[in-house]
Amino acid sequence: MTAASGEQPLAGDRKVRMPSCLLKLTRVVLSHKPCALFTLIFVFIALAYQKLYWGIGEDPKSSVPTSGLSAEMSCAHYVPSALDMAGGPSPSTGSVFFVETSEQTAPSYLFSCSVESAARTHPASRVVVLMKGLAKENGSLPRHWAFSLLSCFPNVEILPLDLTKLFSGTPLEHWFLQPQRQQEPHFLHVLSDACRIVLMWKFGGIYLDTDFIVLKNLHNLTNALGIQGDSVLNGAFLSFKAKHKFMELCMQDFVQNYNGWAWGHQGPELLTRVFKKWCSLGTIKSMSCKGVSALAQEVVYPIPWQDWKKLFEAVSALELQKLLKNTYAVHIWNKLSHRTKLEIPSQALLAQLYSQFCPATYTKMKQDSEELLRRAV
Repeated sequence: MTAASGEQPLAGDRKVRMPSCLLKLTRVVLSHKPCALFTLIFVFIALAYQKLYWGIGEDPKSSVPTSGLSAEMSCAHYVPSALDMAGGPSPSTGSVFFVETSEQTAPSYLFSCSVESAARTHPASRVVVLMKGLAKENGSLPRHWAFSLLSCFPNVEILPLDLTKLFSGTPLEHWFLQPQRQQEPHFLHVLSDACRIVLMWKFGGIYLDTDFIVLKNLHNLTNALGIQGDSVLNGAFLSFKAKHKFMELCMQDFVQNYNGWAWGHQGPELLTRVFKKWCSLGTIKSMSCKGVSALAQEVVYPIPWQDWKKLFEAVSALELQKLLKNTYAVHIWNKLSHRTKLEIPSQALLAQLYSQFCPATYTKMKQDSEELLRRAV
């Protein structure tokens, strides 16, 4: 998604004319000499300030948002030349999907890093960000630095999430239309679980949670999902061809064995149930069965959820290289880690991942960190 731009007319190119109402006001005020001069000056100052501050009379579409990238950090700085030259995605490659099922429209640093890292590692693919909260924005993106930054990448598309349309024609259509579902304690997470399996079945491609940092191109991991540990599969990463039978079985299981009150029942536990049936297994292990691969933990979940604090521990460059040798993406376990402060810059594992794989977001993080320090002094 390319950034919209527009040129504002120069102030010197426009003739300022006094409105007729002001002419009338001037005559009336001057007839009352004691307060005339003061009142007239006050009115003119107020109108001038309003004109300067709000830009009255200009087409708002022609204005470039000031809450986006700073003047000295343009898209040319953020977007690597290889992506810029690519001119956008190729229709022959599968899309990379991200989904936000809450009303949130103010992306975090991690959200931005997830999308940026995917865009950089998949320059020939559409990177599609679907956000439920955008449905209320009338087709325009909110003024936020992350949207400005991500819009610099020609392969990124940020779109409203139309849930009714997404679930239409699938086994989950009736489930979604039941209003009582929204009263369940884990509804947003369950809704996210539903979206990913339907996206994979309808369109195919790659699905990623918005707390992944992508290190390598994922397209050679086809019809695959990852083991998160303890013989459990996780759906934070999915890669499938459209209309794949495995995803069809996942949709059927979602409805037939539904339990929205048990954490993980519609997510990791569902995928584990279906894979065990698919392969006639009692225990999940790294393997390929009937064309579907359960990837070893190091591929996309190199840091187990129990060890999430390691993300904030300092590591050497050599240790980092060794740790990520066979890794395609790193899950950050945001549900557990989001309250932990990350020092920028630092040698923390997570800080190094930001620096290497989403440098534009990292630059923004450093700028904000430096600004907070200046204000604190």
